[in-house]
Amino acid sequence: MRVVAQNPQGGKGEMPQNNKVQISTKKKLLRLAVSVVFALMDKFLVPSKPSTESPKPKPRCRPWQRSILELNGKFDPKYRHNLSGLLMHSYSEIGAFPHFYHIDGKPCQTHINRINNAVNSGRQLPFRMQGISAVDFDNKGIYLVSVTKSGCLTVHDFETLYCQSNDSLPRLTEDESKHLLHLYLRQQLDVVRWNLANQDEVACTSVKSNEVLIFDIGYVSSKPVEVLRTRRTLSVLGSEVYKGLCDIAFTATDDSRLIASDTHGIVNIWDRRKSVLPCLELITGSCSTLNTIQPHVENQTIFGASKDGNIYMWDLRGGRTSSAFQCHNEAGHPPLISLKLATMLAKIGSLKAQSDIAPKEIHSIDLDPSCPYQLAFHLDDGWSGVLDIYNLRVTHVHCPPPAWLNGASISADLLYLRKPSWLPTSSIYVVGSSSDCGIHILDFYPDTSSPSHVDYKGDQQSLSEMNYQRKQNVFVPLSEGVTTCASHPLNGTIVAGTKHSSLLVVSQPRQSF
Repeated sequence: MRVVAQNPQGGKGEMPQNNKVQISTKKKLLRLAVSVVFALMDKFLVPSKPSTESPKPKPRCRPWQRSILELNGKFDPKYRHNLSGLLMHSYSEIGAFPHFYHIDGKPCQTHINRINNAVNSGRQLPFRMQGISAVDFDNKGIYLVSVTKSGCLTVHDFETLYCQSNDSLPRLTEDESKHLLHLYLRQQLDVVRWNLANQDEVACTSVKSNEVLIFDIGYVSSKPVEVLRTRRTLSVLGSEVYKGLCDIAFTATDDSRLIASDTHGIVNIWDRRKSVLPCLELITGSCSTLNTIQPHVENQTIFGASKDGNIYMWDLRGGRTSSAFQCHNEAGHPPLISLKLATMLAKIGSLKAQSDIAPKEIHSIDLDPSCPYQLAFHLDDGWSGVLDIYNLRVTHVHCPPPAWLNGASISADLLYLRKPSWLPTSSIYVVGSSSDCGIHILDFYPDTSSPSHVDYKGDQQSLSEMNYQRKQNVFVPLSEGVTTCASHPLNGTIVAGTKHSSLLVVSQPRQSF
């Protein structure tokens, strides 16, 4: 049986007539109420007077600038550059550690030379060699190695130095029991490097020696585990002359490869598995001293800079230097590129109009870890800059006042090759001042927004850039004159070696709450 629902009026599925009338009445009442409300609003509204002034432009919406990671997990490079000014202004000296160390209970030679120079500072006596000539961090920033002109090799635990620099009471000396290694090698030392492929090894040498001394920091011994030597050369009179060594570099992929530049304009390359003598020599065509060398990121190209102001590049992947690491060639391998830096600087019209550009000695060259085509250079007069190795042009220049303008002693400063350092990020270059006690922190960002760029566009900053502090280079005053710098590979803490053999820790000051 099927049951069909019916309306009281008898229709199937139809709405009763009285319900339709009620809904229609409610709609009419609602429309009437809305019209009454609008009428009341119009009664109390005051019409605005027509404005005779031109309408003001709407303010531009400020872009969102919070530190939020993008979906790919990286910061925008320009945003990082905008914040780099805050980083540069945050540095200050937080700790100083004089080299008042001892060996077998007696002051080491660096300690003695510092005291003698302090006593004889006002007398006309011969200048005694002192000062830290080089510092270097290992890959992870755990250890710091330094060498002095007096002949001391010291390996520090960086965490110990950093923690002691933040003590509430200042320390006059470092706790010598925390030293990992402290040796007196009885010869002048000018450079030291960690072995990139074997972080237990450090190598050091001097411009007055033809030997590279390699130490294993796991063994507390004054004797090196290996000694590499350069080949002898003959002078005009037929006597044998040794080549002093100026700089050392290791390759990152093979702990048996070692590279060193010498005082005769040659780059010596050793294969430690074959011989203690170089397996290859790269020549410059000049006898001018090669102060500094820098392998490229691929470890197949090598850059060198000389005392007479030239920059060279050798390519070990083919061409004229294709036989690299295979056999020794007495004729040597010439460079692929040779550039005169003074000529490249003279192409900068604004710089040439202000200064007489002459060839200057190049103290150091360094590749930017965050931009591998930027090769920084530092000159003996205190100038610094960047060479774009892809386009072979100088893109950045920093020209501080000359040393003589502030009455600084130039003769004493010539004893040191100043060695700057890049910070691990943001293309920031740190170099010791040639005339003052302090360091210059330079913005060498690869863009015209850098204040050191030769085509600086500072007057055309965008609104988002104006929200930050105006980009500028920073000078950080320190307690002693700086000869060399090294930056921590992870947190960017700067350790500076000084002319008085001290280590200065430069970082953000700590505050307790």
